[in-house]
Amino acid sequence: MSATPTPPPPALRPYLTARHALLWDEADAFTAEHVAPCAALMEATPGRVERKVADLVAARGWFAVTVPSAFGGLGAGHVAKTILIHRIARVSAAAAAILQATLIPVGALLHFATYEQKGYWLPRVADGSLLLSIAVTEPQAGGHIGGIETTAERAGNQWVITGSKSHIGNSHIAGAHLVIARTAEAGVSTSQALTAFMVEADRPGLSVSDHRPGLGLHGFSAGRLDLDHVRVPEDHMVGEIGQGLAVAQSSSILYGRPNLAAVSLGIHEAVVDTTTTRLKTRPRYRGTLSDLPVLRDRIGGMEARLRAGRILAYQSVHLLDQGLPCDADLINAKYLGHQWAMQSTQDAMELHGAHALDRDYVLQRLWRDIQHTYPPAGTGEVQRIRLADAAFDEDHIQWSERLAAEAAWARPDPTAA
Repeated sequence: MSATPTPPPPALRPYLTARHALLWDEADAFTAEHVAPCAALMEATPGRVERKVADLVAARGWFAVTVPSAFGGLGAGHVAKTILIHRIARVSAAAAAILQATLIPVGALLHFATYEQKGYWLPRVADGSLLLSIAVTEPQAGGHIGGIETTAERAGNQWVITGSKSHIGNSHIAGAHLVIARTAEAGVSTSQALTAFMVEADRPGLSVSDHRPGLGLHGFSAGRLDLDHVRVPEDHMVGEIGQGLAVAQSSSILYGRPNLAAVSLGIHEAVVDTTTTRLKTRPRYRGTLSDLPVLRDRIGGMEARLRAGRILAYQSVHLLDQGLPCDADLINAKYLGHQWAMQSTQDAMELHGAHALDRDYVLQRLWRDIQHTYPPAGTGEVQRIRLADAAFDEDHIQWSERLAAEAAWARPDPTAA
């Protein structure tokens, strides 16, 4: 795997403007200079939460890549967001995860916050002084939104939130968390029972458990939040009472799934690069391993999956930037992007033989990291059920269409190259 900058492949030209191409180059230069040197350290010290990369990304304003310029952001849209995550992930999926995890609650604020709330929260994201997390998953309910047990009760002009959240990305470096809590009595439909709140990390009663490294994404924190009667003012409620399900679902579809597709794509690209480099430089008989037809067949399958995953990832967010209905395309990009990258990574492990089992070899990191793009924003089973809804024409809510006005910030200039 190499951090050497590479230009966008021709197949992506229909989705990239001249501005996108410049951002691609900028992201590659950034990862070569700043991310690559940190990647080995992050891997060697899994118990350490990476903060330097987060600060460097924040300094470039990339946490606000989709935030309109009126609030200090780049206003560059979803293709630009995918470029940043993808290009960083090919060098360090953990660094890309730090970026993508903040972009999800940013999307929720853009779509559901009032103008005053956007003016309060988003400029600090844009100037790099505030990172965010979205806190939906719970220890008992997992990703089952209908099973959320965290409660929020009104107390005068405040809300009191009690409960626990788990597997929360950026848990240890976020300055504020978008928490989904139950605000209705038992028996009320989930579609009306949940509400979203912004909760600062230093609020009394909020605690973050010690960082425990996962299987992969070393340096990225995805920990547990405990809220013990945490009080937040009424104006910290995002959206209306009972809109929490809409906040969570739309953010997952419009941001979480394409973000994870971009992380999977970056890992997939690194896997193919690592494997072809190994086969081209490993002597065998009178040539190299890359000369053997049986191995070329396996590489051909990896390359086919990579090319298809790349098109799915970029085509879906291009549609989103155009304000077109594309929920199923975003879901499919996440689902197949992970599945194909996982298959290629397993092939790569086998093609490397015993060398793949060397502790310090990069392929081990890639194999562990790709596992982390499966559960978030819906497992494969959940994605297939949603795709079946689309096949039966039963996907009645199209968040990409409903929120088209906000989703179409980056309509490409037809005069741009």
